[in-house]
Amino acid sequence: MRAARIWRYPMKSAGGEQLSEVDVAPDGLVGDRRWACVDADGVVVSAKQPRLWERLLQVTVRGDGVRLPDGRTAVLDRDGVADAGALLSSWLGRAVTVTDVVPEGAVLHRFWPREPGMIPSWAAGAEAGSDVLSTIGSGRFHDFGAVHAVTTGALDRLAEVHGAPVDHRRFRPNLLLDLPDDPAPGDVVQVGGVRLRVRVPTPRCVVPSLGHGGGAGDTGLLRTLAKHYRMPVGQFGTAACFGWYAIVEQAGRIETDG
Repeated sequence: MRAARIWRYPMKSAGGEQLSEVDVAPDGLVGDRRWACVDADGVVVSAKQPRLWERLLQVTVRGDGVRLPDGRTAVLDRDGVADAGALLSSWLGRAVTVTDVVPEGAVLHRFWPREPGMIPSWAAGAEAGSDVLSTIGSGRFHDFGAVHAVTTGALDRLAEVHGAPVDHRRFRPNLLLDLPDDPAPGDVVQVGGVRLRVRVPTPRCVVPSLGHGGGAGDTGLLRTLAKHYRMPVGQFGTAACFGWYAIVEQAGRIETDG
């Protein structure tokens, strides 16, 4: 199959770029989550703590350029990281640097949503409305899996229980696949020249409820996920999930279907 949509996010938690085709390496889409902002304490900047970093979702990062909503730009490459960091610091209101080197023992701030059922079972005892430092569990600046996907069939069912359409971009997937159901963990999905093996459903944080690209937020979405989408996540426990993480068993090229 081909993908209905392809999204790459050159900088962690910044706006993505929609592509018509992309090469996929063993560690994910080439150029995906290559860059990140790091704060003065060495913590990776993530919209998972919206009180600090939600404004990063409004920043557009495409190819080798960063663009703010007010039109200011900076080049994003090894020579331009100082200028990009200064630009993003001014937009975020806090000092950050830009890097493509994952710090050893990299951590990020994670906010625990207040909606009941949104805290995963492996964080039992966590206080709703608080935040913690959590590790980044994968190469580059991925949180966990190399590739993240959602399906059209799952989105249709989510719209039914939520009572309104839900834009797939709220979940920041790499791939939107035209499938009637999500594949199960362990299943193999062939997309173009790439073979993916499903690992686990994707546990959801506060990010899908936030405003993306200048759009309005939807806190009710978290209540829907907590009520209808709580499920097992491998050996870790249970969580409110949507979409799924996959590993790349065969690298190659993916194209869109239109």
